[in-house]
Amino acid sequence: MRRVIVNEFISLDGVAQAPGGEEEDTSGGFAHGGWHMRYMEDETAMKRVLEGILDAGGFLLGRRTYEIFAAYWPNASEEEQVIAEPLNTKPKYVASRTLTELQWQNSTALQGELADAVAALKQGLIQHGLVDELRLMIDPVVLGGGKRIWRDDGVLRPLRLVDSETTPSGAIFATYAPA
Repeated sequence: MRRVIVNEFISLDGVAQAPGGEEEDTSGGFAHGGWHMRYMEDETAMKRVLEGILDAGGFLLGRRTYEIFAAYWPNASEEEQVIAEPLNTKPKYVASRTLTELQWQNSTALQGELADAVAALKQGLIQHGLVDELRLMIDPVVLGGGKRIWRDDGVLRPLRLVDSETTPSGAIFATYAPA
């Protein structure tokens, strides 16, 4: 059985919204889009992110992430091909109630009730104990608001640290598993 591994870029205050670009997700008035990219300039960070992409057997994406990735990675520059090639060629499973025809190669839209179930899982994988491993790149920045990967629901979710590494820019790669 395949393992479910969540890779996420988060700020010190737990925000995961719009790490990659200014216009990525401005919902709720979020004005800090692209906050994560300065920490990717570091060789240690690039190596760890690339390892996660290369090790993946496939990717489960929601509609918004699919649309952002599908618009960018098929046309990535020559310098970015080390990341683009596995993203473009590995299987991608898209949980969406609105997307039906996917143009990005090796992409499959999850249909019907399954799409609803997976979309709900994507939102609450950690909350429902469905994650085998959580790989976080924690950037040394506080954003003060935005979408988070954990709900403010008072539920205790113990984790155990499996691995960690600090980058020269001060970001921390931390791998956790359920305790």
